[in-house]
Amino acid sequence: MEPLAYIAAGMCTLSMTVAAWGVTKLWTTIIETVGRNPQVKKDVDLYAWAGFAAIEAIALYALVVALIILF
Repeated sequence: MEPLAYIAAGMCTLSMTVAAWGVTKLWTTIIETVGRNPQVKKDVDLYAWAGFAAIEAIALYALVVALIILF
């Protein structure tokens, strides 16, 4: 049973990897958007932080699930 727990925890880390990719994509897009049109920084900033929080929450949930599986 223990090897299956490690496999399941490893699968949870895959979602954390995808969340890291999502944060990278989000900030890259925000930087490009503000670089092309600096006037929209105030409008885009709120959505950037909301998106960042949502993506990080997914990664934290995956971490909690992985820890619950292991312990």
